Amino acid sequence: MSDKLRVGMIGVGLMGHGMAKNIVTKGYPLTVMAHRNRKPVENLLSLGAREAKSPKEIAAASDLVILCVTGTPEVEATVYGEEGLLGAVREGLIIADCSTAVPQSTVKIAADVAAKGGHYVDTPLTRTPKEAEAGKLGVMTGGDRAVLDRIRPVIECFADTIVHAGPVGAAHTLKLINNFIGLGNAMVAAEAIVAAKHAGVAMEALRDIVLGGGARSLMFERIIKVPLENDDSAAQFAIRNARKDLRYYTNMTGELPVTSFMAEAVHQTLVLADNLGFGDRFVPRLVDALEKANGGKK
Repeated sequence: MSDKLRVGMIGVGLMGHGMAKNIVTKGYPLTVMAHRNRKPVENLLSLGAREAKSPKEIAAASDLVILCVTGTPEVEATVYGEEGLLGAVREGLIIADCSTAVPQSTVKIAADVAAKGGHYVDTPLTRTPKEAEAGKLGVMTGGDRAVLDRIRPVIECFADTIVHAGPVGAAHTLKLINNFIGLGNAMVAAEAIVAAKHAGVAMEALRDIVLGGGARSLMFERIIKVPLENDDSAAQFAIRNARKDLRYYTNMTGELPVTSFMAEAVHQTLVLADNLGFGDRFVPRLVDALEKANGGKK
């Protein structure tokens, strides 16, 4: 009998599919659950995964359940809902939450899971679906080190960078801060690109001078591809999800409390883009949203 953990995966979308693919192809028994799109599920089934119909059924079949859903409402529904995970928590079951979530909710869920003998850790992600498919994500971890050590071989199936942030909730806190920095860079890059276009600056010249100096950022590298190549694939993260993440961050800073002037500006830019109809588009399309807000290029 294999001594490998039986893994359950809830959320096999853009990020989750690559993670699940690497888990099952590296020899771990895997159970998945479909949501709206069956295509990634069918692919995983062809690789040897099994399918379950509910979170409770996945928990019953697994030693480790990984969540990779949109945010806190979806996490709480998966845990507390009818046929949710909490109804099947037993001694030793581990739940690892890779979602971007509100840290206070994470701490509460962890306590409720612990009361039934299980373990709940936060394991949010960095990087993109491309790195998920390649098994090269970054993972922040929060929770008991012994529990995290037990599931580390599974995490290593889809990650090449693993950083321990502290107790439960610390990784989700770090994730919100990291996302603010990344999305702040994205907003600055998009706003500068639109200004440059209206000023008649050649996009090739803007790219070359920024990438050759101190203003360089990974987000700029990704976003400049929109005006140059009409390519938004380098940051496959929906503007509406980015809007949600920034609201989580500003709610957190408000409760600390610390000032967050820049974050509020980033959030409102994302709200504007969403209201203009770009919510389902990837973050590099902030360029197009700001073009629309400014009446189009002269």
